Amino acid sequence: MTPEVTGSRHLGIPALTVLLGLTLTLVGLVQPGRGYSHEDQDYYLQELHAREQYSKMQMSTGEEPAPSMPGPPETRLQQTPADKKKNPRGGKTDNSRNPEKTAKSQSGTNNTLMVQAICHSPSPECPPMGLETLKIDDFQLHASTIKRYGLGAHRGRLNIQAGLYEDDLYDGGWCAGREDPLQWLEVDARRLTKFTGVVTQGRSSLWSSDWVTSYKVMVSNDSHTWVTLRNGSQDLTFTGNREKEIPVRNIFPAPMVGRYIRINPRSWYGGGSICMRAEILGCPMPDPNNYYHRRNEVTTTDNLDFRHHSYKDMRQLMKVVNDMCPNITRIYNIGKSHNGLKLYAIEISDNPGEHELGEPEFRYLAGSHGNEALGRELLLLLMQFMCLEYRSGNPRIRHLVDETRIHLLPSVNPDGYEKAFQVGSELCGWSLGRWSQDGMDIHHNFPDLNSILWEAEVKKWIPRKMHNHHVAIPEWYQAKNATVAVETRALVAWMEKLPFVLGGNLQGGELVVTFPYDRTRTQGATKEQSPTPDDHVFRWLAFSYASTHRLMADASRRVCHTEDFAKEDGTINGASWHTAAGSMNDFSYLHTNCLELSMYVGCDKFPHESELPEEWENNRESLLVFMEQVHRGIKGVVKDLRGQGIANAVISVEGISHDIRTATDGDYWRLLNPGEYQVTARADGYSLTRKMCEVGYQMGASRCDFTLGRTNLSRIKEIMEKFNKQPIRLPVRPLRASRGRQRRLGVPGPYGT
Repeated sequence: MTPEVTGSRHLGIPALTVLLGLTLTLVGLVQPGRGYSHEDQDYYLQELHAREQYSKMQMSTGEEPAPSMPGPPETRLQQTPADKKKNPRGGKTDNSRNPEKTAKSQSGTNNTLMVQAICHSPSPECPPMGLETLKIDDFQLHASTIKRYGLGAHRGRLNIQAGLYEDDLYDGGWCAGREDPLQWLEVDARRLTKFTGVVTQGRSSLWSSDWVTSYKVMVSNDSHTWVTLRNGSQDLTFTGNREKEIPVRNIFPAPMVGRYIRINPRSWYGGGSICMRAEILGCPMPDPNNYYHRRNEVTTTDNLDFRHHSYKDMRQLMKVVNDMCPNITRIYNIGKSHNGLKLYAIEISDNPGEHELGEPEFRYLAGSHGNEALGRELLLLLMQFMCLEYRSGNPRIRHLVDETRIHLLPSVNPDGYEKAFQVGSELCGWSLGRWSQDGMDIHHNFPDLNSILWEAEVKKWIPRKMHNHHVAIPEWYQAKNATVAVETRALVAWMEKLPFVLGGNLQGGELVVTFPYDRTRTQGATKEQSPTPDDHVFRWLAFSYASTHRLMADASRRVCHTEDFAKEDGTINGASWHTAAGSMNDFSYLHTNCLELSMYVGCDKFPHESELPEEWENNRESLLVFMEQVHRGIKGVVKDLRGQGIANAVISVEGISHDIRTATDGDYWRLLNPGEYQVTARADGYSLTRKMCEVGYQMGASRCDFTLGRTNLSRIKEIMEKFNKQPIRLPVRPLRASRGRQRRLGVPGPYGT
């Protein structure tokens, strides 16, 4: 078979739609045979028996398994006469291939298995079964042998990542314990399934080079008797990988129906060993009595557009939402990508286009890594959902829209997304499209303000010489020749223009919420706790998202790759995971008033679109709950004695060494956990004012307004400005001495001396 590495994108078709459109559905049946021995029921003994048969074959033929590329040509499975009658649109007839005379299993038994193919041209493609998304659990994966536990069958999942330091628990793939063509990786679908293809990768490793260059595929109904996919009278050998990261997809010439499927490596990279990661494409056969399927089924009642959208499709969808809800939406762009694609955002508010006094501004953005498509689609689904629910009168959505100015930016890196989109969800791998067109990681392309602030703290410049907030962007970063992506510059300008209070950036590849700081304070440390002064607030915000996600805080769930975040309730301080200088979250916190967090919304960065309804159900409540947190804490307006709002007034909370500033109209929002706080408002030229502000447990920010009077010094400066900073010249009056002083000086009084 010719491997499909790149090419046109294959749209996923739901299993029921495929099955309704098929003209033939044929289920494999196990023929009665001799009883199975105890040895045949044990994988380990079965493998030993197979190795013995293999050794005998080698001794008789002198054949040695050489790790080389396979040679069988690509042909289509031929139809049987019975298939020809049932499917007149099929291919050629091959009378020599009788489904009643099937191949013997590798265990050497005489039991036969009739697993027949559903022949169509071209073969319909099924969605992934879920090795990458963890829908297939560890107990459904088996292997002939393993090198060690960390390289067991449960690690043979497409795109699974190894840790920086490989260990015995979390490595990057399945590796066989022996190097011979009798090894296999097996998936138990737990129900009859129509298998249509396989996607493979090599082992994820910084230190090793291991991948399979060719393999065969076998299907079974009972895991004992196997039928190998055949090419006429010969076993069909598929071309595997040429390196360890780029996925290769092979579509079967005709679908095969069974419960179990095995990948049998036949050759592998000469400098490595038998290691692979895989995904199986398959459609479950209809079975309303299957309890396992019904127990794990997740459905949605939301009538939304569940598919992956190209840049053009995204723009059209946003226009449709705007046309449906013109009174609460506005589309605008914050700039352009490297390739000239506009970075579109949609605003959702009861007065779009205006900042209303006292109304907080919230933002979600996604796609800073272009290949992390799930966050992008979740924001497109969210804008549809909010529009429809607002129109239907949903009180929760109406209150959120009326009291908040919401901004959704679904694609920060459209250039990278288009690369991944064109290849498809299973073939883009872990990194294709991640970076901007000019090779920048947009999420970590912001100025490193942490070092500037921490150095000032060491020198004791705060607050005398430098503020603990709104840290200035260094000059080198603003230079035209600085290594800054155009998308990053657009984001910086957007963040400075609007008074955002709370924000979340959606990412993929994990199930966790991270919060600042993302950089470690200790020089050279790769990971350590680096809390901000608002650590308690950040932890609550992170928990509000993770705890309402269907999977994120589930302690019983399987880890995506190497980290068990569920034991921390699905949240983690960014620097204690891995250090990163110049992150979007740290920049937002140190340069603006906005508290920003990262939501890693799924193990699969680019899930098949058949997974989107379930992913929407996983994240919908979390997306709404996190938005509502923008109304937690205190809010108010800082005015002067004439009732005019004071811009850039500093709001300080005792015990938290991080201040915020008022917006242009003098309004402010300070996110705080429940409690009593002594809050100070001050501004240049005004006397500072303090008051106690209480934050309750109920949703809704507490009102805490301030009125500031001018200082004497500021009034003097104002008068001097009025006179162009010249001394004030008053009329000169004659100086009269006191009467006593006149007598001493001999000056006659009005009545003489």
